[in-house]
Amino acid sequence: MRIRPLSVLACAALIPLASPGAAAAQTAYPVKNATLTKNALYGAGALPTTTCAEKKVRANDRVSAKAYLDGIVECLDATWQQHLTGAGLPFKKIRVKHVTKTPKKWCGFITGKSNSQAYYCGNNNTLMIQLGRSWLSEPHDLWLAYVASSMYGMHVQNQSGISAAYDKLSYRSTAEDMEQTRRLNLQAECLGGAFLKSVWPLDGRHSRDWQQLLGLMDGDGWSGKTSSIKAWLRAGYATGDPGSCNTWVASSTKVA
Repeated sequence: MRIRPLSVLACAALIPLASPGAAAAQTAYPVKNATLTKNALYGAGALPTTTCAEKKVRANDRVSAKAYLDGIVECLDATWQQHLTGAGLPFKKIRVKHVTKTPKKWCGFITGKSNSQAYYCGNNNTLMIQLGRSWLSEPHDLWLAYVASSMYGMHVQNQSGISAAYDKLSYRSTAEDMEQTRRLNLQAECLGGAFLKSVWPLDGRHSRDWQQLLGLMDGDGWSGKTSSIKAWLRAGYATGDPGSCNTWVASSTKVA
């Protein structure tokens, strides 16, 4: 399995009305795998519009935060099961594993040292979450919902064959490797944005909650620049359609 470097989720952002890949692509490292560029995921239309009740979460209360995340994941399972099966793609529910301390190695890669972390393992369809001070001290924004929905985007990539196709991509340089990985990670962000749109507005939430979430985004070389993360989140949120999340045909500048 190809290792997927990922910045530990700790900061986040949001919204343009057109897909960042809408313009004619000028790609330094074109991707020619049809599973990536023409996946059935893109042609099934917008995600079904549903409601998702956020459970109350209390500051510095790991129990209520776990229940909150588990509730969001239930909504994600229901939404993506309908979409993936409608697109003729397989579906398995994600497994959620809450831990008090992340192991140093998990699913073939070395983990980080942050007090709050989330990782997805495609080998066993498992999302591992460590809830610490940084995520528990002020849990009333959309951050936890963002964590769940964007990490679930990786599960969607796994179910639709995108992750396996990424694993098989060849690359001739570190720069090409990093660009391919950014395409993968930015697509997961976009799919997370599409889900949030499908359940928006969450009860009691307003546009300022969304804007606050955008302000938390923070990029890096493997996940993409902050502006790129925001752009792809916005693309997914603008339409609620996974078809807006085809990072594989976007120009190199859109996935920088």
